[in-house]
Amino acid sequence: MKTYYKALALGLFMGLMGLLTSCGVSNPVSKGQAYAELYSQKPLSILVMPPINKTNKVEAKEAVYASLYHPLVEKGYYVFSPILSQELLQSESADDAEVFIDGSLKPFNQVYTADAALFTIIKKWRKIDLLAQIEVEIEYILKSTKDNKVLFQRSADVTVDCSAKVKTNIALLDLVVSAVSTALSDNVIGARRANMFILSDLPDGKYAPNFEKDKELIAGPKDVKGVVKK
Repeated sequence: MKTYYKALALGLFMGLMGLLTSCGVSNPVSKGQAYAELYSQKPLSILVMPPINKTNKVEAKEAVYASLYHPLVEKGYYVFSPILSQELLQSESADDAEVFIDGSLKPFNQVYTADAALFTIIKKWRKIDLLAQIEVEIEYILKSTKDNKVLFQRSADVTVDCSAKVKTNIALLDLVVSAVSTALSDNVIGARRANMFILSDLPDGKYAPNFEKDKELIAGPKDVKGVVKK
């Protein structure tokens, strides 16, 4: 009888392993493997391109654009100021990132001396009032301005939980806090969380302590989904 149960357990185990394999479960890879081209080119400076907004939420573009600077700087890269970059790009009629995402990026290297350009594509931006949640989906593509090679590409599908309330016990202040909180939720919080979710996996740049020391760390998944607190 014991032999029968052992054989049954072994059969179930092997069947489960076969199922997992057929579902596309892959072994984890190091950052050095996942981002080999980035480690090879070692970009120092990044130009953040205006987001490509595929939603009908106009405010999403500004929120994402404004919240990309700090995560990239904290990862050790020199980042051109988004505000100044946008003005400069507009003056050159180059503020439509969709025109450049598949074209040559060499002018950005020659004119702006940027080593890489970061493109973001906003695919979903939806607030669910009943659940006090914001659903945000953004794709991030970092491309070399020297040869257009993709250095980093990831996407985030994030649900931001905005249910936490701040109470001051003063009615007027509570009203103001609620209004500000709602505004931040709509315009900034979702973008910040998505950016942090994805860019935390970006290898450190030259101005960060782990520059070229994080190659052996396990890279995160290419497509990230999760729920984060506000």
